[in-house]
Amino acid sequence: MFGAPFTWICAAAAAVLLSAAPAPPRDAVAAESSYPRFASLRASRANMRTGPGRRYPILWVFVRRGLPIQIIGAFETWRRVRDWEGTEGWMHQSLLSTRQSVIVVDGPQPLRGAPMDAAGVIARVERRVVGRPLDCDGVWCEAEFQGRRGWIRRHALWGGGRGGE
Repeated sequence: MFGAPFTWICAAAAAVLLSAAPAPPRDAVAAESSYPRFASLRASRANMRTGPGRRYPILWVFVRRGLPIQIIGAFETWRRVRDWEGTEGWMHQSLLSTRQSVIVVDGPQPLRGAPMDAAGVIARVERRVVGRPLDCDGVWCEAEFQGRRGWIRRHALWGGGRGGE
């Protein structure tokens, strides 16, 4: 009806409009689509469900804000997650935060003043205590637990800040 020149002009105009739209940052796209990755619970009460939607039964109710969660997949606004004990289910993305946290899985553990066994003990951190990871290097992680900052053995922790594990 309109002919080849009109089709060509429309295609060229569409290409110009699409190229003018800013592309999302490459690292943001990679971060959103890379699994597994760690997050933490944003809410102080969060339902883990058997499937990606409110119609699915509740599998588990978490009542601890800041608990580390591993995101292992996604469907629309729902995230397939795993907790530190290996339980898997689905949570709505609004319940999760990108803030990293760790939980002590093998305790009590000494929190040391430096990343070495000979360093002084600042505190003893019990199993199931949640902290904030600061840095991990080799077998040690620097972390903060209830206002105390120090170094703890990496194998005793589960969660974010562990070099992508």
